[in-house]
Order: sequence, then structure tokens, then C-alpha cells
Amino acid sequence: MSQPLITILDDEPEIRRILADTLEDAGFRTMGFSRATEFEAALKSNIPDVCLVDLGLPDRDGLSLVHRLALEQGAIVIIISGRAQVQDRVTGLELGADDYIIKPFDPSEVVARIRARLRKDRAQAEPGNLAHFANWTADFDRYSLIDTHGEETPFSHAEGEVLRLFLESPKRLISRAFMQERLGGAAGESFDRAMDVRISRLRTKLKEDPKNPQLIKTIYGAGYIFLGDVSWER
Repeated sequence: MSQPLITILDDEPEIRRILADTLEDAGFRTMGFSRATEFEAALKSNIPDVCLVDLGLPDRDGLSLVHRLALEQGAIVIIISGRAQVQDRVTGLELGADDYIIKPFDPSEVVARIRARLRKDRAQAEPGNLAHFANWTADFDRYSLIDTHGEETPFSHAEGEVLRLFLESPKRLISRAFMQERLGGAAGESFDRAMDVRISRLRTKLKEDPKNPQLIKTIYGAGYIFLGDVSWER
């Protein structure tokens, strides 16, 4: 089995070098890019397991790229940025990033976070890759929701984490504290807001009535509950 491929998109050569050296010493394969156009061209022939993305790119808005990666690639997306404001972190996570690391950083922390995300992905993959529920199929290999007519609606890696959490525990209360424990991230207003956004987007993709959702119910003051019956297959 080949080692995971980590792509590094940052316009600072020294940061690319430090990250590549550290990651390769840790047993990962790496590819480095200074521009989004080079990176996107490489995606046509390479499938990364983790994408490290700087927001301050010379030729593209990093946040729009993060959103596209999360929707289309299904890779783990970790933002590495000098933007330290809470709103920047919240926006990045809302757009589909899985983690946000602020510069300056310790390279060993980047390695640890990548390993943690890869472990979480492997653990989450164990129950199966296809979940059937309420006239829908969730394909976690392709990050897609498929309706009874075969029409597909993509979901992001971050949305997929939340959806899998619900589908693994149907008809059970999922508290905010449990979500924070399973999905990671610091408890607080920014985490709650990020979860609300992901759940709202999932409801839209599942064509739920926002005033009276039938699958993902909010239990005010307690959390959420998924009301559908679920069957899994690999």
C-alpha cells in the first residue's frame, strides 16, 4: 500500500520546503505548488489524500479553492494561513475545510494533525461506504447523495463527517458535546456555528422542508436526532 500523498499549496518556497522535508521524514509522499493553476492542473493526474492550502495565493482566492476541493475531490483539506481572526477560521471550516492551522506553526504539529485526520477517516470508513435511507443513498467514496432517479448531489468532506455521524446513530440523540468530541475542534460559538451551517446544507441537499425537517430534527437545547432507518453496505 502506497504512502498517503500530501499536496502543499503555498507561495512561500521556504514553507513548502519545511513542510515537504518534515512530511517526507514522517513517511508521506508530497507534491508542492506555488500557484493554484499549477495545483489544479496536477489534480487531473494525481489524487491527494490531504491538501494543505494557504489562503494568500497570488492567482486565486484560497477560500474558493478550499470550497471546490471539499466538494469535488473528497480529500482532507487543511488550511495553513497567517490569517488568525476567528471569522477567517469559521469561514474556512464552513466552506469545507477539515482543519485550520495558523502561521507560524510547528511542522511536527502539522504531521500530528494529518495523522489524526487520516486515522479518523479510516475509522469512519469501517461501517461501510454506502448508506441507504429514506429513498437516498449516501456514497462516502464519491461524496455524493443519490436519489431514487439516480440524480447525484455532491457533499463536502466536512458535510460528510456530520452525515456519517447521524447515519451511524439513527434515532439517537446526538448532542453538541458528542459532535465536538467526534469531529474535533474547540467547543464554543465558532464550532456551533460551523455545525449549524453544515446541517443546514445537508437538509437542503436532502430536500428537507427547513421549517419541518423529517430526517434531521433539532432537539432544542439538547442536539439533533436522525429519524430515518439506515442500512449499510461496503
